[in-house]
Amino acid sequence: MGNFNLNETDLNADKWKYYFYKGKLIISREILNKKSLEVEGKNIEADFVEINEFEAENFAKQSIFSKGNTSGNNKYAYFFKRGDIRNTRRSFIVSTIGEMLSEIENVNLLNKECIEESSILPTENKSSKFILMLIENEKLIAVNINFKTWEDALFYEKRDRYKINVVGLGDVGGTLLTGLRLLGSDTISSLGIFDKNKEKSMRWEMELSQILSLNQSQLPVEINILKEEELFDCDVFVFCVSVSVPEVESKNEKEKTEDVRMVQFESNAKIISEYAKQARDKNFKGIFAVVSDPVDLLCATVYNESNTNSDGEFDAKGLAPEQIRGFGLGVMNARAVYYASLDEKTKHYLNEGRAFGPHGEGLIIIDSLNNYNQDISDYLTYKAKTSNLEIRSLGFKPYIAPSLSSGALSILDMLNENWNYSSSFIDGVFFGSKNKTVDGNIIFERNNLNEEIMKKIEYTHKYLKSLIRNK
Repeated sequence: MGNFNLNETDLNADKWKYYFYKGKLIISREILNKKSLEVEGKNIEADFVEINEFEAENFAKQSIFSKGNTSGNNKYAYFFKRGDIRNTRRSFIVSTIGEMLSEIENVNLLNKECIEESSILPTENKSSKFILMLIENEKLIAVNINFKTWEDALFYEKRDRYKINVVGLGDVGGTLLTGLRLLGSDTISSLGIFDKNKEKSMRWEMELSQILSLNQSQLPVEINILKEEELFDCDVFVFCVSVSVPEVESKNEKEKTEDVRMVQFESNAKIISEYAKQARDKNFKGIFAVVSDPVDLLCATVYNESNTNSDGEFDAKGLAPEQIRGFGLGVMNARAVYYASLDEKTKHYLNEGRAFGPHGEGLIIIDSLNNYNQDISDYLTYKAKTSNLEIRSLGFKPYIAPSLSSGALSILDMLNENWNYSSSFIDGVFFGSKNKTVDGNIIFERNNLNEEIMKKIEYTHKYLKSLIRNK
């Protein structure tokens, strides 16, 4: 499966170098200077101060490991590494030494067994003990310095409440906004709304502003109609624009084999590409959340377009992988829960099951992590994947549950650093799984996944990568 391999010499003391950079503790295996790093318009060589291991440990004890340090300022040490910018993350909280040192990333990031195997290392030298102490206490963030925006990973600012801007006020956008307005007052300071149809914006500004309980003690949420140049003045940008949504045609529509989500890709990709370029031009530092279908492929479009310059070159100066999130898997899990709850033979999914992959073709529902049953898993996968067609066969568009389960609820869980189902970057693909975001870094839930499950995950990952290459 391609575990994260580690040589016994990787932790030799003479391999590690320590620096202060703008008040941050940096650990590296290479000499850091202007030639090895690039931050446009800055002479970074003057900002690096090399220190010895004793000084690094002393700083960690006084600052990073201080019980009162929970604000994020000097909460972490940072390990500078290099990886292929097309296939690796810009930053992540390190869980094992093997993950930290590996130059490649793949779907084994989801497999606890592979990650734990990579943590076996020699501990006879002081360097390894110090590094391990940081890792075991979740105090070390790996930063891929091949990204031109690597410095942003060092200075993440957590908000008490977030500014969220939503583009596209159709069925999905309107329902998502309703969910955020009802449930997000403790998390959201303002909701900005934008649609090409000005009447829609005016309608939703009035509707959302008039949602209020007589006994409401919640914090106020501002509702603002946005101008186009204000779209990225926020912490979270939510893309809900959808065109070419198939109309409800007949009662027999559930018998169609074509995935209606894929019908929307070409048109939605053209629109989202323009917003991705705007995010690049605005030097956007927040989250670009994709709710429109097909979620996972549109995330890849955002990543590629925001990091491509006017000459058509991929330069890694746009959005980082962890800034882009796809919200489509939440409702697939919710649909699996619904169908599983209808039969005693499948109810165990509610406590033991998991969902992986895209919002559509390639979806993987696992009935139980402990006692995997392929027949039950395939059944629940089919029911979750085709539930939208069942709603359409009744004469309705299936947008309410996706807007809330995948959209509003999952976005709020992400912002509150709770576990949620969403798509994030793994080896060039935005792949759905259970995860959470802590201080701007995505942490994957990791379980012991057997060979059958891993084969399904690997197959779906390859399938999604082939779609990206062909688009």
